[in-house]
Amino acid sequence: MSDRNEVPEFNPQGPQLVYVAVADHIEARIRAGELRPGARLSSERDLAQEYGVAYLTVRRAAEVLRQRALIIAVHGRGTFVADPVPDKATEQPPQA
Repeated sequence: MSDRNEVPEFNPQGPQLVYVAVADHIEARIRAGELRPGARLSSERDLAQEYGVAYLTVRRAAEVLRQRALIIAVHGRGTFVADPVPDKATEQPPQA
């Protein structure tokens, strides 16, 4: 994989919606191997603090990642990176 360890800087001031920027950054971390399949993600509140965004922004980003089939939520256990991570070429385009 050529993009391993190439996670771009998170830029909430960029041209994208902030929740999409968060989702794209987490996806980049997954694809770079920083977040491995089966790994548990931090809580949404912790991610909000890490990214410096509102809790609901992270919640919406998580929904985008679920639509991309990159994460799964297990009630009472947490949110995990999908195993296996789908290829980028086979993903469905995100719905607004």
